[in-house]
Amino acid sequence: MNELVDGKLAAQADGVAALPTANELDRALADASPMEIIAKALRIVGREQLAVVSSFGTESAALLKLVADVDPAIPVLFLDTGHLFEETLAYRDALTAALGLRDVCSIKPDQEDLLRDDPDRELWISDPDACCRIRKVEPLARALKPFSAWINGRKRFQGGLRATIPVVEEDGARLKFNPFANVSREELATIYARARLPAHPLVEQGFLSVGCMPCTSRTAPDEDARAGRWRGRSKTECGIHTAKIS
Repeated sequence: MNELVDGKLAAQADGVAALPTANELDRALADASPMEIIAKALRIVGREQLAVVSSFGTESAALLKLVADVDPAIPVLFLDTGHLFEETLAYRDALTAALGLRDVCSIKPDQEDLLRDDPDRELWISDPDACCRIRKVEPLARALKPFSAWINGRKRFQGGLRATIPVVEEDGARLKFNPFANVSREELATIYARARLPAHPLVEQGFLSVGCMPCTSRTAPDEDARAGRWRGRSKTECGIHTAKIS
């Protein structure tokens, strides 16, 4: 039987082969459905070593629905940055109840870091990368320490740096599963319709991608869904998917 040692996949000293690598899993799951990918992650890693990271944003309900169908007790990590819309916090609570998720944990920034680096809560203006680092990247790194793999909801159709994401990749010492990598907009809409999933309350107000309130704006019909994130800046990602989390 295999075991997890210091956050890395390894085999016991009984001659059993090590668990598959990220590349091997990516090839094996290239054509798998999102639910099959989630189930495979659970089987090879185990619930205690697997986390789902969700923003409870405009496209989050579909992934969370499939996670709940596989095992509603898989831990779900939610980054509560202190700058979120009240609607997002309410949506988190509503989805958690509706889907029967049993282990949703809200992760908050370190208060000492905020007092030192962002005492006026205006770091997002002068240095949005630093703001994301102390409010998202570093809190998530701390929260993921007990886990050996994590699941997220990025999709290739979102474009930009996400256009070529694999189904499974290495993320420092962890495996990172992208079960929706191959999902199309139409397939995503089908999941919502079949499960009658509630939309994020800000969608009807023109917000197609929702992050922190100061850095999120409405999106015009002819714009990419993520055009409203960090509008007017070259920044397109918060950092949790571009920095390796050790």
